Amino acid sequence: MKEGKSFYEKFGMFVFPVFILAALIFGLVFEFALNNFPTAYALFIMGIIPGGVQLIVESYTTLKNRSFALDYIAILAIIVSVVAGEYLVGSVIALMISSGNGLEKYAQRRAKSSLTALSKRIPDEALVYESEAKARKEKIKDVKRGALILVRKGEVIPLDGELETEYAQIDESSLTGEPYFADKIKGDILRSGTVNIGNRIIVKVTKEDKDSTYRQIINMVKKAEEEKSPLIRIAHKYNGFFAALSLIIAFGAFLYWHDLDHALAVLVIATPCPLLIAAPVALIGGMSASAKRKIIVKNLSAIEAVSRADTLVFDKTGTITIGKPRLKEIAVKDKKYDRRKILEIAEAIERNSLHPFARSIVSEARREKIISLSAKDIEEKIGKGISGTVGKKRYTLLKGKDSETNHLHLLERGKVIAEIMFEDILKEDAKSIILKLEKAGIGIHIFTGDKKETAEKLKLSLDHEIDVRSEMSPEDKEKGIRELKARSRVVAMVGDGINDAPALALSDAGMVFSHEEHTASSEAADIVFLGGGFSEVYDSINISKRTMQIAKESMMTGMGLSIAGMLFAAGGFIVPIAGAILQEVIDVSVIINSLRAIKYKR
Repeated sequence: MKEGKSFYEKFGMFVFPVFILAALIFGLVFEFALNNFPTAYALFIMGIIPGGVQLIVESYTTLKNRSFALDYIAILAIIVSVVAGEYLVGSVIALMISSGNGLEKYAQRRAKSSLTALSKRIPDEALVYESEAKARKEKIKDVKRGALILVRKGEVIPLDGELETEYAQIDESSLTGEPYFADKIKGDILRSGTVNIGNRIIVKVTKEDKDSTYRQIINMVKKAEEEKSPLIRIAHKYNGFFAALSLIIAFGAFLYWHDLDHALAVLVIATPCPLLIAAPVALIGGMSASAKRKIIVKNLSAIEAVSRADTLVFDKTGTITIGKPRLKEIAVKDKKYDRRKILEIAEAIERNSLHPFARSIVSEARREKIISLSAKDIEEKIGKGISGTVGKKRYTLLKGKDSETNHLHLLERGKVIAEIMFEDILKEDAKSIILKLEKAGIGIHIFTGDKKETAEKLKLSLDHEIDVRSEMSPEDKEKGIRELKARSRVVAMVGDGINDAPALALSDAGMVFSHEEHTASSEAADIVFLGGGFSEVYDSINISKRTMQIAKESMMTGMGLSIAGMLFAAGGFIVPIAGAILQEVIDVSVIINSLRAIKYKR
């Protein structure tokens, strides 16, 4: 596993602030205790230089990215302090800027801790198996398809592959959210990020690191971390207004008092702006709070969109229903087979899938204690079906036709030999949470491909008057989303990760329950639920609303306090040193308030 970060990696962002603080303290000793002013001024300037250089470098970076920041106000404040001979003030400003940047980076690192934990689960190296007596370590990124890797008891499986050992017991809860363990036999598919809880196993790699299941999840997180949300863009928009106001107040103070100290006091209170700190810390905190509940926010703009959503559209199967449909009946169509043999074949193939129907078949087979057969050459086409070779015959499990979403057909060489029927079970908390969402003013719609009779049955089980539309194709769902948006509704779509990609992509915020390792819908969605609970939808909405409230609250409060402080400074009530301390207090308060987004209780 990856080693922990060094002390410097954890706290390196405070090197400059500590150096400037030391120079400031020694400077104060020489000035007030020893009356050695030249040495004191030299020490103050030593503190100004690293802070000023850091500021200029960061300002240059923002200019290169064509972004405007209030760092220019900070640079102006340092220049004015040097011109006015206020070296102590300049050193305090440098300390304020440097410590503010350090605190922001530290806060963001704290907020990202839950997200970083995802990637830490995967080890850096794998044990490449060569023989019973020999296995060598190799970097995960260098392990190629076809290689054999050794995974010991309790270790995370680093790469997707096929089980070479006769038997294994795997904990798949990190991907499925389901608490029970999965039994695997030779030839079964194993996914990266899951844990070997049995004896050591050998796995034949089928996907390299960049394509592995767990790497896809990590990439979602990384992409989200780099995303600039609308809220952050709004903060930068306010920067222009705040910077202009700061300069007007500072220039006005100078004209009225004819004294640089009054203008300097205004400028130090305007440096740096809480706007630049509040939004990113709060939003990444919201991502962290979501990740703790197995809710992956793929882009920061999704938090803003979900917080504004006034309409929720649900697919049915795997979303509003439990996602683990119960096997209801097996109708054998070929006299060469009996019910038990059909279940053996279906279980051998479906053991390699994360689809809800597959889980139901495997659970039923385990309950009936059938013999586990081996399936080879597994090929799954998401949303269509799965094929595999059992014994010497090739079998295919396909979804039923004519919108029979609760049916699977088992085919041998194109001939239907059995029909497997399931019944949907409403998620335990679906009814109560839908009621809570409606009470919160959110309109609820259900778009399903099921027949009208099934849809009506669902409506009755919910015991609530909501819009349920049946026999909808993916195109119909997309059209339905378009109609709602045409009525100026902010629409969030919740799908099951199979065939809702068009509707998810069109909605203001797409959310998907992930039952498969990688689907078109997961790509189209903004938020991915790794667990299976309906409460994750409720949590996602509440976390988003709370995060946006905290971010806006921090931005507006920080800006308001800064403006009030600048006015007092312009009136001669706050001297430059006091102004610098006051602004530091405001910045720290904004960071602490924004960090509240990390903690969430339903």
